[in-house]
Amino acid sequence: MDYIFPLANTLHALAAVIWVGGMFFAHQVLRPALGANEPPVRLGIWGRVFARFFVWVWLAVIILPITGYAMVYGDFGSFENAGMHVTVMHAIGWVMIALYLYLYVVPYGQYRQAVKAEDWPRAGKILPIIRRIVGTNLVLGLITIVVAVSGRFWG
Repeated sequence: MDYIFPLANTLHALAAVIWVGGMFFAHQVLRPALGANEPPVRLGIWGRVFARFFVWVWLAVIILPITGYAMVYGDFGSFENAGMHVTVMHAIGWVMIALYLYLYVVPYGQYRQAVKAEDWPRAGKILPIIRRIVGTNLVLGLITIVVAVSGRFWG
């Protein structure tokens, strides 16, 4: 059983990097780069990007809580022994997951329908909603990373 904590820790870090790094790339790099394209091209690309990226986010949404709880209870025995930073990460993580679930079911579901119907004006109105949710989750993810690397030094 000595392998559980290193495995959980590794999977947890990889899932966080994939999710937060993917959001950073999409929000800060891909979005501005696609801005010069006509709406049908830009919105179609986003539809294909989301379809591929959200598979990875689903994996992260499953892996992060499982590995997080494995580390809390396997390494510390409980949240009480884990430190405040772990509780902060736990809370932010569930907010991020809730935002993602909402994003996937409501705006992304509507976006997929609009792109499939080639209703570019409707898709164009939904994309900023998705962008705001992704932007919010990106900020929360970056805060979580700061907490993760600095938390053990908190007084």
